[in-house]
Amino acid sequence: MKVFKTSKSLVSHLSSQSRPLGFVPTMGALHDGHLSLINKALEQNHSVLISIFINPTQFDNQTDLENYPTHFEADLQKIEKINGNISVYLPKAFDIYGQNIQSKSFDLGGLDGIMEGEKRSGHFQGVATVVSYFLNTFQPEKAYFGEKDFQQLRIVNHITQSQKLKTKIVSCPIVREKDGLAMSSRNALLTETERKFAPKLYESLCYAKKNAKHIQYGQLKDCINDFFKKYDLLTLDYFRITNAATLKEIDLEKPVSKGRAFIAAHLGKIRLIDNMDMS
Repeated sequence: MKVFKTSKSLVSHLSSQSRPLGFVPTMGALHDGHLSLINKALEQNHSVLISIFINPTQFDNQTDLENYPTHFEADLQKIEKINGNISVYLPKAFDIYGQNIQSKSFDLGGLDGIMEGEKRSGHFQGVATVVSYFLNTFQPEKAYFGEKDFQQLRIVNHITQSQKLKTKIVSCPIVREKDGLAMSSRNALLTETERKFAPKLYESLCYAKKNAKHIQYGQLKDCINDFFKKYDLLTLDYFRITNAATLKEIDLEKPVSKGRAFIAAHLGKIRLIDNMDMS
């Protein structure tokens, strides 16, 4: 494992490495979900690049940015235990943005104006800015993204297609705890009591999938709303089933035959998201 603080030194290093190169972008606080991406990248490529960068432009809330968990030394120790030809990019914001730390403006085809984009202003422009920088600068053959952030995954695919980038985006399944909770760096911020309620998001998605084909989607939404009203600690932000490709919400008056269900909820001060294929 080699660690690089600047893109210039990393690009120079990568020029001497055999391709193909697999890329795993992260914001640190690595868990088994991240490690599964890294291992998949190692299986499919000669070398792997991992970025650890908490991107400031994808936070619309300064407090959220300041509270985001940082464990850089622990992250590096976890990566060091993995056998393989691995480089780690651990930059400061200046190396990516220079003096002007703000997002560029991308046409994201409307994929950014709903769900997470509606709740977190400018979030996906920040994601698009940093992902575009990574893919253009390092030009990996493949880049690996988890399906837990499915909306982000669709937007990254849109970026690569609209910019005609050569990197292939590899979609990787959600990795869950034994009780179904989708692995996330934010889970570490939950109190012991909150952690017991966190799997309710997964439970509600399973309920939706089990019943989706038997009742109208509008009725199903009402059921999910009622489900969350039973728990004082949990506040439902949204539940939505969409076309998996366009992210457009399906017809309220029809049962669900396919699509992707998305859910977001506040648990104490922490906001959790999850999703599930309804097919």
